[in-house]
Amino acid sequence: QVQLVESGGGLVQAGGSLTLSCAASGRTGSMFPMGWFRQTPGKEREFVAAVSYSGTNYADSVQGRFRVSREKTQNTVYLQMNNLKPEDTAVYYCAADPSRNTLVAGRGAYWGQGTQVTVSS
Repeated sequence: QVQLVESGGGLVQAGGSLTLSCAASGRTGSMFPMGWFRQTPGKEREFVAAVSYSGTNYADSVQGRFRVSREKTQNTVYLQMNNLKPEDTAVYYCAADPSRNTLVAGRGAYWGQGTQVTVSS
C-alpha cells in the first residue's frame, strides 16, 4: 500500500503563488510516478502535472505557470503554482501509480485526500 498526504492549500489572490506538497509513504511509493489532479464541483477531475523518471508533464492550462518537482530523499512531490488565476480554484489531489500513462490518464491506484486551493479575483 501507498499512502499520500497533501498539504499547502489555502486562499490566495489572483496573481499570487502557492506550493502544494504530497508526502508518500509505503513500500515503493517513493519510486512511483506521481502527479497532481484537480476537481471543481460538477466537473470531472482533470490532470494538472506529473513527474516520473522520464520527466515531467503538464496540462496546457498550467504550462509555464506551474512546476512539479520531486524530493526523493523525503519521498515528497511538490506543485509550485505561480500567477494563479480564479479558474485554478479547485480541490487538488495527489496521485501515484507504477505506470506513468495510467497515472496521467487519471486511473492511478493511489490518491490523497485532497487539499483546497481558492484563488480570489
